[in-house]
This record gives sequence, structure tokens and C-alpha cells, in this order.
Amino acid sequence: MKPELFNELLESVREAGAVMRGERKAHRETRLALPDVKAIRHELGLSEDQFARLFGVRAATIRNWQQGKRKPAGAAFVLLRIAEKHPQALLDAVMA
Repeated sequence: MKPELFNELLESVREAGAVMRGERKAHRETRLALPDVKAIRHELGLSEDQFARLFGVRAATIRNWQQGKRKPAGAAFVLLRIAEKHPQALLDAVMA
């Protein structure tokens, strides 16, 4: 690796460490909008119980997402984004 590239990479790693330790503010932050869980569920024509089974979570979790008490994360967040953009694709994948 060229010394210039290595030094640039090293500086980036140091900067990331400082951000993680709270010593420095990040230059930019990416925030994805939370999917509208209730609208997605209605679009799919599913009850809270059915929707919960589709995602492998409890119906109470779905209610918490819908009411904004909790936020979906990880795989659930990604599946909700897919369901929001391509509802039929999600149904095709899980109902096959």
C-alpha cells in the first residue's frame, strides 16, 4: 500500500475512534426514516397477529412499533423497508 493511502486510512481510523469515545463529533450522520408499520400492515391486508407471525415477533412488538414506543432494528427494519417498497415481493418470499 502506498504510504499516502496508509496514512489517510490510519487518520480515518483514529478519527472514528475519537467519535466512538465521544471526543469528537462525526462529520456526517445518516438517518433512515422509520417505516410506517401500520400503513405497511394495512397495505398487506394483515391483522397485527398475522403481521407478527410474518416477522417472527410478538403482536405486542408490532403494536409498540405502530405506536412509536419501540423502533424496529436489524433484520426487522430491513424487512419493513422491503415491505414498504415492494410488499408483494415480501409476501412472495415468505409465502412460498
